[in-house]
Amino acid sequence: MEKYNCIIIEDEPLAAEILQEYVADIPFLNLKNTYADALHALEDLRSNDIDLIFLDINLPKLKGFDFIQTLKNPPHIIITTAYHEYALQGYELNIVDYLLKPIEFSRFLKAVNKLKMLNSLKSYSSPVFIPAGSSYIFVNTSKKKVKLYFKDILYIESLKEYIKIFTTDKIIVTKYQLGQIEECLPKGDFLRIHRSFIVAKEKIDAFTSTEIEVANKLLPIGRSYKELVGTLMEGISKMS
Repeated sequence: MEKYNCIIIEDEPLAAEILQEYVADIPFLNLKNTYADALHALEDLRSNDIDLIFLDINLPKLKGFDFIQTLKNPPHIIITTAYHEYALQGYELNIVDYLLKPIEFSRFLKAVNKLKMLNSLKSYSSPVFIPAGSSYIFVNTSKKKVKLYFKDILYIESLKEYIKIFTTDKIIVTKYQLGQIEECLPKGDFLRIHRSFIVAKEKIDAFTSTEIEVANKLLPIGRSYKELVGTLMEGISKMS
């Protein structure tokens, strides 16, 4: 069984102890160390092969999100915090999951299984796209190529090295970058609204200044995309 080396960065002793117990109960996780602050963890990241960090946000000296941005090639990160209001910022940094304290074991297990699923997809080759002008693409999923019509796409979500494509009747996960698939989509039919989301314009049901609704799912509008999205959506609303 493949094991993932992980570290815990948590300044609350009780919270750190709970995480240590949870990690010990997961056969494919190998805890290398636990730190009370992010600065001391930097040396471990330089000298050891770390696959995953359980990271608190409110840390002494160096805050969790600031710590992530100091890493050139960060490992997978699962945020563990009592503050729900920073979830959007966390996903903009391509974290695996965002766990709110007190963390139930079932929720912890869901997060680490998500990591395992993402890593299991590494054996799949990159999708093969049909040349521009076609009405569909082929994407690799479950070791086979699946035809995907552009008209069926609702929205696409980034999962760091992978993307999750939501359609009218299925969800496809494949190894590809969001920016790469954006180049393959029909120009004018799709809208990048966030670092982690692209939506099909025709599938938008409602919108505000901060969110877009597609198929009963609320998707955030990233801060750097607000002006462009706002202008385009205003134009769409005037035409309807």
